[in-house]
Amino acid sequence: MVTVKEMDLGGRTLRLETGKLAKQASGSVLATYGDTVVLCTVVGADEPKEGMDYFPLQVEFREKTAAVGKIPGGFFKREARPSEKEILTARLIDRPIRPLFPEEFMCEVQVICTVYSSDQENDADVIAAVGASAALMVSNLPFEGPMGEVRVGRINGEYIVNPTHTQLKESDMDMIIGGTADSIVMVEGDAKELSEADILGAIKFAHENIKKICAMQTEFAAERNVTNREVKAIEYDQELKNSVKELAAKVISEIHRSDVTKDERSQKYKELYETITESLKEKYPEQDKIIAKHFDDIQYYDMREMILTEGRRLDGRKTTEIRPITCEVGYLPRNHGSALFTRGETQSLTSMTLGTKSDQQIIDGLMPEEKKRFMLHYNFPPFSTGETGRYGSTGRREIGHGHLAQRSLEGMLPTAEEFPYTIRIVSDILESNGSSSMATVCAGTLALMDGGVQIKRPVAGIAMGLIKEGDRVAVLSDILGNEDFLGDMDFKVCGTSEGITGLQMDIKIKGVSFEVMETALAQAKEGRMHILGIMNEAISEPRAKISDYAPQLFTMTVPIDMIGAVIGPGGKNIRHIIEMSGAEINIDDDGTVVIAALSGESASIAQSMIAKITEVPEKGKTYNGKVVKTTDFGAFVEILPGKEGLLHISQIDKKRVAKVEDVLKRGDMITVKVLEIDSKTGKVSLSHKAVMEDEEKAAGKKEETKTEETPA
Repeated sequence: MVTVKEMDLGGRTLRLETGKLAKQASGSVLATYGDTVVLCTVVGADEPKEGMDYFPLQVEFREKTAAVGKIPGGFFKREARPSEKEILTARLIDRPIRPLFPEEFMCEVQVICTVYSSDQENDADVIAAVGASAALMVSNLPFEGPMGEVRVGRINGEYIVNPTHTQLKESDMDMIIGGTADSIVMVEGDAKELSEADILGAIKFAHENIKKICAMQTEFAAERNVTNREVKAIEYDQELKNSVKELAAKVISEIHRSDVTKDERSQKYKELYETITESLKEKYPEQDKIIAKHFDDIQYYDMREMILTEGRRLDGRKTTEIRPITCEVGYLPRNHGSALFTRGETQSLTSMTLGTKSDQQIIDGLMPEEKKRFMLHYNFPPFSTGETGRYGSTGRREIGHGHLAQRSLEGMLPTAEEFPYTIRIVSDILESNGSSSMATVCAGTLALMDGGVQIKRPVAGIAMGLIKEGDRVAVLSDILGNEDFLGDMDFKVCGTSEGITGLQMDIKIKGVSFEVMETALAQAKEGRMHILGIMNEAISEPRAKISDYAPQLFTMTVPIDMIGAVIGPGGKNIRHIIEMSGAEINIDDDGTVVIAALSGESASIAQSMIAKITEVPEKGKTYNGKVVKTTDFGAFVEILPGKEGLLHISQIDKKRVAKVEDVLKRGDMITVKVLEIDSKTGKVSLSHKAVMEDEEKAAGKKEETKTEETPA
């Protein structure tokens, strides 16, 4: 039986259909919005794998190029590994549905969303998220949804649900919000220095639309009459649990209230855990995982209780206190810009590189092709947490963190017209104890300023946390790694002194209230201002000029009809100029030529060669030309690149020339003067005889002057 539900959302129809496609999956939904169509499938394992102690949820998002009538590039002509856009979208689907599964559920679940049609105006990301939630709702999996997700823009102060690709160009925000009918579970986006009230208004606006989407999914699932599988709570041996608590609780409480570093705390945990397992191994053999679970639970509850009742955190700070910060700029001698930002035990070494237009990244997906002139890459090597591990390919987390930092900084960059460079920032996390992506934002700002990029205002970032037990709530500023792991929320907020430029919120509970978000945003603003003040002490404004090691850009303009001449057949001319000058050259369709060179001499050579190609012959001007062809009536001489004139036989010499070949051969160099330029045909008449006459006149005048100066 096919089930279909439709609703109006932002002036377009959102359509959900199930029962026709992919019927062997646990749940499948075809989600349509405009002419964008996404198939969302869900499959869940019947039993958890042996020894599984976490929820193995895998979310994949894929775009079929046929969706926009394109054939994939590359040698194999088929879709390959996921693009950055696909990875980021998979995260936007994963993050709001993950907290909506029971804590005890450990069966493997795979969600796959595939875009089969795209109208290139309605992005498939939020449609896929809604479709994934609907597919989970019509499956027998214990999903505690539904979940709705929308994009919010704002034009002329008016919020817009799911703005189109065209509308987003005019919008002062691009936010994606996911939530249930009762609360918000995920936020991500960027804004043009908007206030906390503006951001909260967007989230509330989004929630009104999310409620409607959730109601639609509830009705949709009800018609399928599916019964969710039961999840039995795991029953633990109470005697073992009490034994672990008796051995661990007091010592863990002391560790949490002692003034130690992250490494020292971890070592104390390790030593205590080894002591406990040694004490209990005879009575409880092969129970190490259960003991570890109870041991972690004691850490979890003690840390949270300490914060809620004492207002004390693991490192001794108060809830609103920020760790000590140090900033250094110009840390690396040869880089175009660099900075070292350290906050507590989190450290980012960031470099900034300036390139040319040819260094821009081409984004070729389902949406209209675009070029990125600003890139930010975040790296998180295993040594940053004192561990060994996989090192090499970029992980999804690294891509996500880099993307947030990039969005938060991008709005503060000068325009391409003001600063025609391609900019790349690389943040290497050298130490980490929480908030490394926010350290990247701060270090990125400092590196840009150190490199002479005239940003509008500095940007800082801070990660907020949440501890919630019933009605007791504590919002934490600048969270540690343990506070992220054992807490309920990770709310990253970036911005300038004027407003918010980027934010991201993930939670582990079923949702957070608007009151909690309002408190977190206000507390984040206080922290952001504090951090900006410290950054200002390191460097108060961008340097007046870029690094001596960065390419210098020189701009000139050539007539549009001369672009082809500069490039030459098959790029021959432009390659020759690059080879001779050592400069890099880019030519726009409007005739703008940008020359990137490491020295003024290199740029000057390129400018001179281009000027010669585009130069127009002038009547009466003398040129040193090359004979390219001889005929019975004269010779054709190239006086400028690609520009020839006729040197008639009568104009070769003052005396009579019987045969051209007796005087000139192909390849000879000769000085000629332009006699005439035909206004209709553009043909140029040349004369060497006129040059000879001019030289004689000049010599005669020189002789006269010399005679006059000789004393009698």
